[in-house]
Amino acid sequence: MSLARNTFVQTFMTLGSRLLGFARDLALNARFGQGPMMDAFATALMFPNLFRRLFAEGAFAQAFVPIYGKVRAEEGEEAAAKIASQTMSFLLAVVIAFCIAAQIAMTWIMPVLLSAYAADKEMMQLATLVTQLTMPYLACMTLASLLSGVLNTSGRFALSAGVPILLNVCTIAPLVLIEDREAALIGAAVSVTVAGVLQAGLLWWGVRRLGVSLRFGFPGLTDTVKRVLVLAVPGALAGGATQINSLVSQILTGSDAGARSVLYNADRLYQLPLGLVGVAVGLALVPRLTKAFVANDHDGAQTTLDDGLGLAMAFTIPAAAALIVMPFFIIDATVTRGVFTSDDARRTAEVLRHFGWGVPAFVLAKVLTPPFFARQDTRRPMRYAFATVAVTVVLGAALFFGFKRIGWDGVVGLAIATSIGAWVNVALLSGTLAREGTWRVGPALRSRLVRLAIATAVMASVLGVMAYFYPTLAQVFIWKEAAVIVACLVGAGVYGAAVLATGAVTAREMRAALRREPGGGGGLPGGLDG
Repeated sequence: MSLARNTFVQTFMTLGSRLLGFARDLALNARFGQGPMMDAFATALMFPNLFRRLFAEGAFAQAFVPIYGKVRAEEGEEAAAKIASQTMSFLLAVVIAFCIAAQIAMTWIMPVLLSAYAADKEMMQLATLVTQLTMPYLACMTLASLLSGVLNTSGRFALSAGVPILLNVCTIAPLVLIEDREAALIGAAVSVTVAGVLQAGLLWWGVRRLGVSLRFGFPGLTDTVKRVLVLAVPGALAGGATQINSLVSQILTGSDAGARSVLYNADRLYQLPLGLVGVAVGLALVPRLTKAFVANDHDGAQTTLDDGLGLAMAFTIPAAAALIVMPFFIIDATVTRGVFTSDDARRTAEVLRHFGWGVPAFVLAKVLTPPFFARQDTRRPMRYAFATVAVTVVLGAALFFGFKRIGWDGVVGLAIATSIGAWVNVALLSGTLAREGTWRVGPALRSRLVRLAIATAVMASVLGVMAYFYPTLAQVFIWKEAAVIVACLVGAGVYGAAVLATGAVTAREMRAALRREPGGGGGLPGGLDG
C-alpha cells in the first residue's frame, strides 16, 4: 500500500475520532464552561492525554515498530511475538504500579496541580476523585500502543487508528444523559477508563485475528526487554516532546483560575492537524524507512521522507494559516454555547493564534523523527526533546508570569513559548539529518514548499476577509456553525484551486497517490521530482 494511501487510512480514521472528540468538547464546555469543574476535568485528563499521545498516537509505536519489524524479518514471527510479549508484561507491571501509587498520592499532588482552588476543599476532593478514576486508562494505553505497533508492522493501520473513537463515544454519553453536573463529571471520568479497556480489548482481538499470539508472563527485565526499552522509551520521550511541553504548560496554569480550561480548548484545536497529519504520516513512514535502511537504500529513504514531508505540509500549512487568521471565528461559532461565553472564546482565540504558527513545527517533528527511529537511534532525538522542553519551560514560565505582571494573559505566553520550542526541535532534527547526509531539503521539495506557501497565502487572504465580516456572516446563517462550514468549504476550494494553479500538486499525482502500489512503493509518484 502506498505511503499516501496508508496516511489517508490513518487520517480518515483519526478524523472520525477527532470529530467525535470535538463533539465531546462541545458537551464539556456547554455543561461546565471555563470554570472550576472544567478545570478539574482538564486536570483529570492531563496524564491520560499525555500517555494517549505518547503511546497510542505514535511516539512509542514509532520507536517500537522498527525493533519488532527487524526481528520479525530476520528471526521470524515467533521471535517477534516473544519480544512483544515480554515487553508487554514488563511495561504493564510498571505502569500499573505507577497508577496505583499516583492514585494514592493524588490527595497531596492535586493542590500542586490545581493550586488556584487549593483553599476549596470540596473542589479539591472532586478534582482528586475524577483524576483517580481516569488513571487506569494509562495502563490500557500502554497495552494498546504495543498492540498497535504489531498491527502497523503488518500494514494494518485502520483498527489502531479507529479505536480512539471509543473514548469520545464513551465520554459523551454521561455528559448528555446525566443531568446533575457533578455526577456527569464523575461519569465522564469513569467512561475514560471504560473506553481504555474497550480499546485494548478490540486491538487484542485484531492482533489475534492476524495470527500473532501474545502471552502475559512474569514481568522480568530480560535482555530482550532491556533492548526494547533502551530504544523505545527514549523514542517515546523524543517523539512526545510536544506532549510533554503541553503537560508542563498545564501545570504552570494551575495557579490561574480558568486558565487550564483555556489551554485545554486551544490545545484540542491545534492538536487536530498534528493528530490528523503529523501522526498519520509519521506512523506510515516508519515501516518504509526501516525497510529502506535495512536494505541500505539511501535514495529510497530520501524519496520516502521527501514524499512524507511534502504530503504533511500540503495539509499542515493551510491548517496553520486558518488558525492564525480566524481563531475567534472558529471558536465562537463552534464552541460558544451554554455557560461558555464569547469572552471565553476571545481569550481562547488569542492563545490558539499563537499555537497556530507552531503547528508546522509540531508536524515537522513527527516527520523528521522517523529517520532516527528507523535506524534504532532514539538517543539523539531524546536529547533534542529534552533541550526543547528546557527552552519551553524556562521561556514559558518567564512569559506566563511576566505577562500576568503587566496585565496580559499569561496563557498566551505559554503558547508563544511552546511554538518557539517546537521550532527549536525542528532545527535540531533537520540540522542533524543534513549534517550526516541522511536527508536534506532538495530543490524539488523546496520548490514544492514555496508553491504550497503561495497557495496558502491566497487562501489566507480569502479567509481573512471572511473573518473580518464574521459578525455579518453569523447573522446571515441560522446556526453559527454553518458559517464555519461555509468558510472551510470556501477555504478548501480556494486552496485546492491555488495548489493546482501553482503546480504544487498535480491532478495526476493526486490520483496516483491513492492507488494501491504492488510491493508497497513510495507515496507521490516519482517522489518530488515533478
